[in-house]
Amino acid sequence: MAKKRSGGGLTGTQQAAKFLGVSVLSGAVLAGIALPAAGALGLAAKGTVEGFDEIPSNLKTPPLSQRTTILDSDGGLIATVYSRDRKVVPLEKISPYMQKAIVAIEDARFYEHGAIDLKGVLRAINKNAQSGGVSEGASTLTQQYVKNVFVEEAGDDPEKVAQATQQTIGRKVRELKYAIQVEEELGKKKILENYLNITFFGQQAYGIEAASQRYFSKPAAKLSLGEAAMMAGLVQSPSRFDPINDLQEATKRRDIVLQRMADVGDISQAELEKAKATPIRLKVKTPKNGCITAVDGAGFFCDYVRKTILNDPVFGKTAEERQKLWNLGGLTVRTTLDPKAQAAANEAAIAKINKDDPVAASVVQVQPGTGKILSMGQSRPYGLDQKQHQTTLNLAVGSKMGGTTYGFQVGSTFKPITAAAALEKGLSPAQNFNDPTEITVSEKDYTRCDGKPSGYADWKVGNELESEKGMYDMTSALGKSINTYFARLEQMAGLCETLTMAKKVGYERELGKAIKQSPSATLGSVESTPLDMASVYATFANRGIYCVPVAIDSIKTANGEKLNVPQTKCTRAMADRTADTINQMLKGVVEDGTGTKAGLSDRDNAGKTGTTNDRKDAWFVGYTPNLSTAVWVGDDVGEKKSMYRLTIGGEYYDKVCGGCLPGPIWRIAMTGALGNETPPFVGVTVPRAEKPKDPKKDDKRDDKPRRGGDKPADQPTNPLPGITLPDLTGGDATRPGNGRGNR
Repeated sequence: MAKKRSGGGLTGTQQAAKFLGVSVLSGAVLAGIALPAAGALGLAAKGTVEGFDEIPSNLKTPPLSQRTTILDSDGGLIATVYSRDRKVVPLEKISPYMQKAIVAIEDARFYEHGAIDLKGVLRAINKNAQSGGVSEGASTLTQQYVKNVFVEEAGDDPEKVAQATQQTIGRKVRELKYAIQVEEELGKKKILENYLNITFFGQQAYGIEAASQRYFSKPAAKLSLGEAAMMAGLVQSPSRFDPINDLQEATKRRDIVLQRMADVGDISQAELEKAKATPIRLKVKTPKNGCITAVDGAGFFCDYVRKTILNDPVFGKTAEERQKLWNLGGLTVRTTLDPKAQAAANEAAIAKINKDDPVAASVVQVQPGTGKILSMGQSRPYGLDQKQHQTTLNLAVGSKMGGTTYGFQVGSTFKPITAAAALEKGLSPAQNFNDPTEITVSEKDYTRCDGKPSGYADWKVGNELESEKGMYDMTSALGKSINTYFARLEQMAGLCETLTMAKKVGYERELGKAIKQSPSATLGSVESTPLDMASVYATFANRGIYCVPVAIDSIKTANGEKLNVPQTKCTRAMADRTADTINQMLKGVVEDGTGTKAGLSDRDNAGKTGTTNDRKDAWFVGYTPNLSTAVWVGDDVGEKKSMYRLTIGGEYYDKVCGGCLPGPIWRIAMTGALGNETPPFVGVTVPRAEKPKDPKKDDKRDDKPRRGGDKPADQPTNPLPGITLPDLTGGDATRPGNGRGNR
């Protein structure tokens, strides 16, 4: 810097000295030498003696942001996520070479001076005066540390980062005062430790431990002399001296550091020559950050955990507080994810559906009695590359948790809820109706929760097959998924009572919106999510007690403090006898009903198929007493398309049904996740209606597996070869006047 400004008078340095007084002269001088003359004119209000005294003497050192580790229930690594890749380590776990190298090149008199180095300042003044500009600074390690604290506190906010690094005397003066405080309170070794943990070393690595792993795949404690010198050289300009991008430039800088270490007596001449003669041998470890690196297709579950921390008030009253916690990181999150179940769910999701198929699958598993989410699998991989058919849309949950906005119609998987409401009202499983294939009922016969009729139009309800007519009781109607039966049963149980039961078992939790009070709800016209459906059926498995799903078991901060985590809340939704009865009736679905392709032959299991009228959604939700699994299949891209005449996973489907695609996927997921022993359901006797004999008809003919819809066979039988039969499954459950095909 020139001694005089162009108009004469005092230099910027002299101005600062006059304002600040002799007691902080060296700090003001430092501020001046770090600026060109024009910059010195911008002395801030805090640059007066009074202003200096007003600067708070307490430097609020924010905790350093670190990587967060997400673990499964066994402690295995799912993924590592961070806003800044850093692992804080104590000084004793940092190579002595590294400690000496950073001091030698950045502040050789570090252990001799206080917050500022007066000799260094005078040397810099002289050199800058001779050059007529700014060729040398004199910031100490302590001052650099203070500056890094402000940068760390600014986070990723560009405006705050600019404020923390702006070249003004006011900022320099503030740094000086805090540096004085830090020297008094921390001492040299702690300052050096903090500096090495906060400093940016390039390649997304903050702190010496992360940087050592990045460049050499080893802990900072094991850095050699040459490696430490290279790392110390990075601090001045991490991009310019990056050895990955320019090894030659990095080597030159390393040798400068080595020479400086020899000049100050840290290493011998022999050590210097040997280190210089040794080439830099990098062993780069590619950073693995984010849920995209999750194992066994657990990226969607990983993101669900992230969303839980960002959304649940237990982690902070405001969104800003929760975001700050997540960005700070340093957390060890032990989750509910069961590695065996996750591997099975992931295998099941991709076993029958390819990632580039026109439809996708979601597989979710929940533990009855605890609400623990054990797995989340999806046929499309987690990621941002659409060319690779990746997605970050979690098909298992609602939009708040990173999933769908509207959810999916659940088809006939809703029918057990209607059955539970009927049983709770005192209706017998032997309740029967003798119906034709199609019936017409009035919406005014269904009462909403406000006591008003649900509507006044006629509602036409049809079964999928023309042959589905006659008498059915609750067991056979669930097994064959008879729409007309459940339209009448809902009328007897009560529309309000049915929807109240749905709410009790968590049907609407993920989407966060009330179920539309329409009679067609019993046929699954109202949307839900796979996670909620797995939880609904876990209620049956848990003998009528619903537990809110949870994904986190425990969280520890970087300093070992335990954080509160969301706890499941279990409430009784129905009598245990009601749930036991549902379990026995749904066993029939997998034994000789629409879900025979899904059934497990070696243990008690139950479930229900579901297919919407236009086959835009297909489901199988089922369970054992200790595991509930929901499988959804459908179009997840753009406007949902009907699933007719598709090749999926290399297999052709004339029409997709709950029993023919989601069912087999469910079977794979359950078989892989379950252990050798599964407890049985509580046995109860389920009353049945007596079916009258028809002398003109074989009684057993109606109970045989029939083709089409969610029946065990995939394709309809055509008794007249060469003649195309019309599709009898049409209809749309969402519109009054239609109700066919809800399997």
